Amino acid sequence: MADALVFGEPLALGLLIGLYESIIIHRDITVATHRFGHMVHAFLLSIAFTFATMNTNFVLGLIPQLQSIPVLGTALGLNIAIGLIAAIKIHAVSKVVKTTAGATGLGETWFHSILIGGLIAAAPYLFPLIEPVLPGWIKGW
Repeated sequence: MADALVFGEPLALGLLIGLYESIIIHRDITVATHRFGHMVHAFLLSIAFTFATMNTNFVLGLIPQLQSIPVLGTALGLNIAIGLIAAIKIHAVSKVVKTTAGATGLGETWFHSILIGGLIAAAPYLFPLIEPVLPGWIKGW
């Protein structure tokens, strides 16, 4: 049987990772509407990807065929794959930013994209470090 879904923990970590990504985007984007749009995008994607990595055992239990795929069929392998997809998605989205002059390429560096993807992939392992500072209503929600 599949493990239970967790909601509060991925929400908390996704918000923290999204906040970090928004701060990085803030320095690269000068157009206020683009900044706001990318900030919302950063929060939503960070929460979604973190939700996926913190519920990989549920996904593997729900779709047992995934377990037959070498490396990807483990919780760690699936987390790494989700982190890589997140990094590529974040980098690609940041590269399509248009300034008022119409220039493109004001995106995040690969370092920041991979760092954010790594944080997303490592979320289930990082959670015990930040759990003591989280409010009680987040834990076990």
